[in-house]
Amino acid sequence: MGRSFFGTDGIRGRVGTTPITADFVLKLGWAAGKVFSERTKGRKLILMGKDTRVSGYMFESALQAGLIAAGVDVALLGPMPTPAIAYLTRTFRAQAGIVISASHNPYYDNGIKFFGGDGFKLPDDVEEAIESYLQKPLITEESSKLGKAHRVADAVGRYIEFCKGTLPSGSSLEGLKIVVDCANGATYHTAPNVFRELGADVVEMAVEPDGFNINENCGSTQPALLQDAVVSEGADMGIALDGDGDRVLFVDHKGHTVDGDELLFVIAKHRHQQGGCSGVAGTLMSNFGMEIALRELGIPFVRTNVGDRYVIEALRENKWQLGGESSGHIICSDLTTTGDGVVAALQVLNAMGETGMPLNTLKKGMKKYPQSMVNVRIKQKFNLNNFPVIQQAVASAEDELQDSGRVLLRPSGTEPLVRVMVEAEDAALVSKLVRQVADVVESEVGCDVG
Repeated sequence: MGRSFFGTDGIRGRVGTTPITADFVLKLGWAAGKVFSERTKGRKLILMGKDTRVSGYMFESALQAGLIAAGVDVALLGPMPTPAIAYLTRTFRAQAGIVISASHNPYYDNGIKFFGGDGFKLPDDVEEAIESYLQKPLITEESSKLGKAHRVADAVGRYIEFCKGTLPSGSSLEGLKIVVDCANGATYHTAPNVFRELGADVVEMAVEPDGFNINENCGSTQPALLQDAVVSEGADMGIALDGDGDRVLFVDHKGHTVDGDELLFVIAKHRHQQGGCSGVAGTLMSNFGMEIALRELGIPFVRTNVGDRYVIEALRENKWQLGGESSGHIICSDLTTTGDGVVAALQVLNAMGETGMPLNTLKKGMKKYPQSMVNVRIKQKFNLNNFPVIQQAVASAEDELQDSGRVLLRPSGTEPLVRVMVEAEDAALVSKLVRQVADVVESEVGCDVG
């Protein structure tokens, strides 16, 4: 069967609109509890954490009730980063971990994400099994078989120690002044302490969540205030995380942003120099400049569909250890099982410390190519293979680029749009070609171009 609710990153949407409602989430907790109970002998334990959205209280209670009704014990972690829940699920030997979060979205959205007992996101067959139970009536276990709930008192400290332990023994951040922007999200009580306990002078930003200010004018999606703060504080760098802590970007000492592709290149280059980078997995949206820079270093590179689960699949398939997205979702699979903003930041800081070079010097081996994207609103389902005129337009653009760039047509998974993207070294050529291809797409299948 297919999946009606699970997307590439769990279930997400506007609070109060199906499926992000209290009654649905109650049923979801029960359905997940039934599935994991069927697949487990002995103790049945699921960990649960959340970010700082006001709706997290409601969904935490609903999930807890559903899981207990299914006969599953629940360990409540409170506000914790998504990667912390993946880590703690493994260390507690739990059957699963649940995250209540909508990541970088505004406070009025929320979502539910799952990790298996191995710390990886659930395989398709488990998500499908949960969805099948959603179609059945909720039947509560008899009282003697109900689950219990307890709060984990030392979750924050455990995660902080884990993050610090991902650096080589004896590593220190002494002498560095770092501005840390926690997006008023789940890392507000963990990330600053990780960097501070490693010796850095930490200036905290966006660490006062009130349930409504998560990702608001702060964090990795809106770094303008961090850029200003780095310059005004005379800091060595700024680190911006998103609402659930699985993404990171940097600001160098001059106030310039350093995105996920550039950070991935810095980590890959340093590991390559140490003899430890077998390959890198990116996505269709990864900057062409990173691909060229990795090629020049002799580091293999593959692209996947957009989404960290596809990056992780590529890493596991190729037995590589490093991958990520330009958004700052970076996976170091030798250290943890999912994207972790703090762990990725520490890898960048380690490269700086071991080379003695500032960030803007380390990233110089990669030249970002200009990108331009045009969204074409379409009136029918789009498959490039069915439109030879569009295929010819793409081929013509690629001929003009002569291997110095690329053309990408990507249907949106959530809107009736085709995203036309062109990327090349010549910005003027990019602007010309993206409009040229978009005009053809619009004339063949579009309603308008915007």
